Amino acid sequence: MPARSAAKKPAAPAQDQHDHNHGHQHGPACGPACGHDHERPRRLTVFSPAGVVAKAGNARKAIKRLKALGFNASLDLNALSKHQRFAGDDDVRLAALHRVAQDSPDVALAARGGYGLMRLLDRIDWPLIARSVERGTAWVGYSDVTAFQLAALAHNAAGSANTPHGVTAGVWAGPMACGDFGNDEHLDGGDDITQECFVEAMTGQLEAVGFRTEAGFDGLEAGGRLWGGNLSILQALLGTPHFPKIRNGVLFLEDVNEHPYRIERALLQLHQAGVLDQQKAILLGAFTDYNKSPLDRGYTIKSAIEHLSGLTRTPILTGLPFGHVPTTLSLPLGRKVNVAVQGRDVFVMW
Repeated sequence: MPARSAAKKPAAPAQDQHDHNHGHQHGPACGPACGHDHERPRRLTVFSPAGVVAKAGNARKAIKRLKALGFNASLDLNALSKHQRFAGDDDVRLAALHRVAQDSPDVALAARGGYGLMRLLDRIDWPLIARSVERGTAWVGYSDVTAFQLAALAHNAAGSANTPHGVTAGVWAGPMACGDFGNDEHLDGGDDITQECFVEAMTGQLEAVGFRTEAGFDGLEAGGRLWGGNLSILQALLGTPHFPKIRNGVLFLEDVNEHPYRIERALLQLHQAGVLDQQKAILLGAFTDYNKSPLDRGYTIKSAIEHLSGLTRTPILTGLPFGHVPTTLSLPLGRKVNVAVQGRDVFVMW
């Protein structure tokens, strides 16, 4: 579903909303004493904590595109390493993650997801990650990177829930280098909405996102700490020390290559574990690229969501532009957000 613009004040009449048709909202203009260095290019490092980068050209194209977008971008020295299906063996990828944390660039952008971060969680120096956030690093990615992001929340390494507007440091669910900035199928490496939203997020201008959902939630207001990501990864962390115990939060989820019954099963486990009922709202992104079965007989993702909606007391809103799709927003994990619905328009503000 295409993203829609968000307004800073959900109660504002529609004619007063500044509609860019890209699902995000600029922050207020900074003054002379804002403390932000607007002239300095944001230093960005692309690193590979999980799956192997199949085509080095995609990573190099991403660096070129990120530079064109105004970042001082570079590849980590092991970003293109290869070991089986991984971007280097576990020691190499762990060292890369720690090296980036010690260097503390403005943005630490994952090259891609795949699989590999679950192997590292028990060995990551979480105080080091926390210090990198304190020094201003924004860690960005999605998919398999969800494991790192949720574990950072669980180990208090993701920054404050009450981060002031304009501060970019922390953990962000957002695009990744190869697929969203170095994509062969796009002249500019990826979707322009995704890239524009990322730039605004990483320069402190983004304060809200918006999208369209199904009817039936008009007037809903909810607030809480934003968390979530890839459903399969979140499910795999349940019961481990790396699962964040967030109550009264706003949970967002997406997945890929998972049949609707698998999505339902994962959501049922979260429900039966008490996770869903503990949230103020659940936002569902894209669930894509699964193979239908002749046994489905009309059973779809919508069927699964309707079943879960009848079980949990927490409202489930669909349509969030996030996941393994061309247009994906940048979302600040761990921060307190407010969710407001006007008609079918959903606004998520921080």
